[in-house]
Amino acid sequence: MGKTLRKDATGQAVADLQAALAAAGYRVERTHVYDDATVAAVRAVQSAARLVVDGVYGPKTADALAGLETGRLLKESDLQRAADVLGVPLAAVKAVNEVEARGPGFLADGRPVILFERHIFYRQLAAHGLDADAQAARWPHIVSTMRGGYAGGAAEYRRLSLARQVCEAAALESASWGAFQIMGFHWERLGYASVAEFHACMQESEAAQLDAFVRFIQADPGLRRALAGRKWAAFARGYNGPAYAENLYDVKLARAYARHATEAEAA
Repeated sequence: MGKTLRKDATGQAVADLQAALAAAGYRVERTHVYDDATVAAVRAVQSAARLVVDGVYGPKTADALAGLETGRLLKESDLQRAADVLGVPLAAVKAVNEVEARGPGFLADGRPVILFERHIFYRQLAAHGLDADAQAARWPHIVSTMRGGYAGGAAEYRRLSLARQVCEAAALESASWGAFQIMGFHWERLGYASVAEFHACMQESEAAQLDAFVRFIQADPGLRRALAGRKWAAFARGYNGPAYAENLYDVKLARAYARHATEAEAA
């Protein structure tokens, strides 16, 4: 059941979820349709585990339903705290979490999700006073003026490990971390004492990763104004760059916000 499922989805995966919910004691029929009863049961599972309550079934809810440890996962209370700090409705933070977060903040082995950026490493090596060109000639897959070289998933840690042998601080600064993929080189701007402290926080919990995201928004007045005003195109442009429109991030954010706002009113 690795697929993310939401209201009105159909098929065998939905039927399997309904069977698992029924086996856990929830009143759900095996209709093969992600209906209102299924949404309610999923929300109940999420609420019982103190996870984000959105009625969407994904890896985190699957862990909760299976009785696995969910202590480091994002909680509804974490999103409410973020909304309070940013001065925006909870529905706005839920929309951003749904659209912009890259799924779970941790790999199956417990390490934070990362993506190592070799072109950033080239830049950060130079910033630390090292010969980036010499390192690029020796390690082109981890040091380059060009993007790329991605291995994906846990394999990104092999690239990071090599980079740390060249320069620990620059390596940590050159990866994006956690559910919200905040780049390490932002550490000082976001109020961390060092990149090592930022790195340690990213390993604590998804709540700590959300805190880095909140700091990122606070540090950018334009992003904060866009989020507060629910100007989704401006927010998506500021957070994702000019490619936001190709991926319909603004449309997805607007739809997610409308849904979460409606659910809040109905609660």
